[in-house]
Amino acid sequence: MAGMGRRYQNWPKAELHLHLEGTIEPETLRELAPELSPEEIRAHYEFDNFLGFLRCFERITRHLRQPQDYALAARRLLERLERDNVRYAEITHSAGIVLWRGQDPEAVFAAVRDAARGSSVQVRWILDAVRQFGVEHVAQVAEFAAVHAGNGVVAFGIGGDEARGKARDFAEVYRMARSRGLRLTAHAGETEGPDSVWAALEIGAERIGHGIRAIEDPVLVRHLADRQIPLEICLTSNLATGAVPSLEQHPVRRLFEAGVPITLNTDDPALFRTTLSKEYELAATALGFSQSELRDIAHNGFRYAFADEARSIELD
Repeated sequence: MAGMGRRYQNWPKAELHLHLEGTIEPETLRELAPELSPEEIRAHYEFDNFLGFLRCFERITRHLRQPQDYALAARRLLERLERDNVRYAEITHSAGIVLWRGQDPEAVFAAVRDAARGSSVQVRWILDAVRQFGVEHVAQVAEFAAVHAGNGVVAFGIGGDEARGKARDFAEVYRMARSRGLRLTAHAGETEGPDSVWAALEIGAERIGHGIRAIEDPVLVRHLADRQIPLEICLTSNLATGAVPSLEQHPVRRLFEAGVPITLNTDDPALFRTTLSKEYELAATALGFSQSELRDIAHNGFRYAFADEARSIELD
C-alpha cells in the first residue's frame, strides 16, 4: 500500500463521509493515552467484522476525555486532509457518543470548531446520533444539531447498527431537524438490505451513507438514479467490515453504470488505514474506473455537498 494513491494526491477533492472519531491514528492515540503500551494500542485497531469495528470505534473514543482531546484529533485530521489536497470536508462528529458519555457537547463542539479555523480545508460539520440508543437519544442529538445550524453544522444523521435502530423510528426527529434548517443524511444499506435504504429515504435522508445493498433492488436503483440521490461510497471500509467479500465484488461499478450518483470517501481512515487518494486508486485498479469517470466522481464530492459554497471551492 506504500505510495498508493499518489497519482490522485494533487487532485482537488471533497469528502462527505468522514467520522472525526475514526480518524485517530495510533500515534495520536499515544498522545491521548500515554499510559497504553504499544501492544494495547495495536489491540484498539483489531477487528474482523462490522460489530468488531463498532467495538473498536467505542474503545478509541474512550480516550477522548476532554474537549482538547477532540481538538487534537481534529487538528491531526486536518493536517492529513491538507496533505491529500482535500479542499472541502463535511466531518461527522459523534455528538451522540459525547452525550452518552456525559461529556459537555457545547464545549466539545466549540473545541473542534475552533481547531478547524485556519485550516486550508473548508470544514462543515454533520452531527451524528447512535441509532441503537433509541428515539430519545436521537432526538437529543438532533436538537443539539439544530441549535448549531448555520454555526458550522450543515446536517444531522444517524449511524451505528442498522439492525438495532430502524430508520422509520426516527421519522418525527428527522421532520424536526429539517424544519430547523438542517440537511439530512443516514447510514443505510451497509449491513442491512434495501429496505433500510428505502426507510432512510422515507424519513427524509438526502444522501445515503454507504447504500451498497441498494443493488439488490432494481426498483430502488432506478429510484436513486432518477432522483439523483447520491451514495457515500467507502470502498476500504466495506471490505474491512465484511460488508463486501472482496473489492472485485463491490457493487459500486454497477451502481455507477446504472446512473446512481457516487462519491468516494474514507469513513474511518485510521481504522481502515486509508486516505481519499487511496480510495481513488482502488476504484481505478480494482474496479476499472477510468480517469474521466473518477474526475466525474471527484466533482460529485463538491456537487452533492450540503454547503452551497463547496461548488466554488472546487474551482479555486
